[in-house]
Amino acid sequence: MASLLHSRLPLSHNHSLSNSYQSFPCHLPGRSKRSTLRLLEERSYDGKRTLICQSGIDEATFIEPPGSKEAKAELIGSFKLKLLSAVSGLNRGLAASEDDLKKADEAAKELESCAGAVDLAADLDKLQGRWKLIYSSAFSSRTLGGSRPGPPTGRLLPITLGQVFQRIDVLSKDFDNIVELELGAPWPFPPVEATATLAHKFELIGSSTIKIVFEKTTVKTTGNLSQLPPLEVPRIPDQFRPPSNTGSGEFEVTYIDSDTRVTRGDRGELRVFVIS
Repeated sequence: MASLLHSRLPLSHNHSLSNSYQSFPCHLPGRSKRSTLRLLEERSYDGKRTLICQSGIDEATFIEPPGSKEAKAELIGSFKLKLLSAVSGLNRGLAASEDDLKKADEAAKELESCAGAVDLAADLDKLQGRWKLIYSSAFSSRTLGGSRPGPPTGRLLPITLGQVFQRIDVLSKDFDNIVELELGAPWPFPPVEATATLAHKFELIGSSTIKIVFEKTTVKTTGNLSQLPPLEVPRIPDQFRPPSNTGSGEFEVTYIDSDTRVTRGDRGELRVFVIS
């Protein structure tokens, strides 16, 4: 019975039922029609009392107070704003301290818990579009590979990381990671601007896990050298790949709406994207 009645909805201390409430009938098999038992389960939620359901004879009715959906949407919005505020000013995570990482993770968990589980199987179109990365906990390692091996940022290599995007096409199952880079050049030559596109194919596993399989990397110069043709970088043969770089990976979409997406990678990386 408890599992059937798991629904938390605000209700005033007055238990009288108003005609403005929306009700949803639910048949309770096996309950005697002679029974006139009325079941009320109340729990504490944000300082208010919650009405789960009432039943009479062999039927139960779930009661939803007016405005409860709006209240939840407002709560989700406040948690989303808290997360976006937590990751702002961190240069996509490159400037994040241990305290910054903790605050961002806690804010993401609050949003994930409030919004509930993501079901992309019912609406895969939510992934469609070009998404801009605004935070990655993996970048705190100070390498372009995040928690995986990759070239370091900073003084060891004259590479400046620009914007990072994910371009997702749900029809063709294309999944491209697009990275803007600035490559240092010896004086007196100006730095070289380029865009690297790491092309993948993706598939949905279960309701919220995305598996991507690497296909190729293409580098295209921009700025003063934009007239040069794109260069496809040869793929490293599988036998020479390090064990940590198999060419594929998985991540879970833990929150998504029309303009914000939160994911957690197969190595625990927290990433936050906004639609571009």
